[in-house]
Amino acid sequence: MLYKLLSIAKNTFTETIRQPVYAIIIAAAVFLLFLSPSLSMYTMDDDNKFLRELGLSTVFLAGLFIATFSASIAITEEIETKTILTTLSKPLSRYIFILGKFVGVMAAVILAHYLCTIAMLMTIRHGVMSTARETHDMTIMVSAITIIGLTFTITVFLNYSYDWKFTSTAVILASTFATITIVFLAFIDRDWKFNPAENKINLIDVYASILLLIALFVLTSAALMFSTRFNVLTTLSLCVGLFLLGLVSDYVFGRLANAHLWAKIGKIIIPSLQVFWISDAIYEQTCTISVSYIVSCGIYGLIYTAAFILIAIALFEHRQVG
Repeated sequence: MLYKLLSIAKNTFTETIRQPVYAIIIAAAVFLLFLSPSLSMYTMDDDNKFLRELGLSTVFLAGLFIATFSASIAITEEIETKTILTTLSKPLSRYIFILGKFVGVMAAVILAHYLCTIAMLMTIRHGVMSTARETHDMTIMVSAITIIGLTFTITVFLNYSYDWKFTSTAVILASTFATITIVFLAFIDRDWKFNPAENKINLIDVYASILLLIALFVLTSAALMFSTRFNVLTTLSLCVGLFLLGLVSDYVFGRLANAHLWAKIGKIIIPSLQVFWISDAIYEQTCTISVSYIVSCGIYGLIYTAAFILIAIALFEHRQVG
């Protein structure tokens, strides 16, 4: 059973990162992250705090769209093209199929989130040039150009010489080079000197990324649930709706839960995504994020993830795919 689940997960992960839309969303997110210092310099408040919030928003939205499209491609497209019949014709339980699809899609989401998080950390390290006297952080500039240049050059070579898939190769290489780069930047300051104390990598940004990843677990499981019954466009609409409701769940349902039954039901059904968003900790110096808070959010997200997956299994169990 475990072998079948891992086989489906591996195939789903491979097919997901080979999709052009997967690489396009990552490339668009990274491009917006690199532009964000220029977009953040005209605020009336602390520009770098706004840069952090803008970066987290970009990473979160990129993960949302990747989760939605990946889940839709993993299930809806297989049903529409009838390729799912080949898989289900074998001695394979449908719940194993759903679990394998979730693991594969989630692995692709984690990879994209990891790459975008490194781009965000590099952007925050560079910071906003609020005055004319400030200069670019050349370690960031050179590192970013090196990652892009090496990724593009090697990917083109492998694609031309060995017919490797361009999108998946580029994403894997970019993730590898980005990992090496962020380790390098953790020890080297903007003057190219060994100075780990001035690497400007804030732990709160890492915690924020982890919390957003937990939220993406919930949204990915919801996207998979919707994909068992709806097409790509409907799934995207429902996921965006769930995302927006999740952000205002405490305001819409929480404050009325004690007085109205519909609000209490809404608060239970709709996961509160606000608990994963730490904008208050960014703007208020007194707010801190503890490991215990991340663990409690992880348990909260795990409950909703498990619930959505169980509903997806129930919906798919009697789905006509022939």
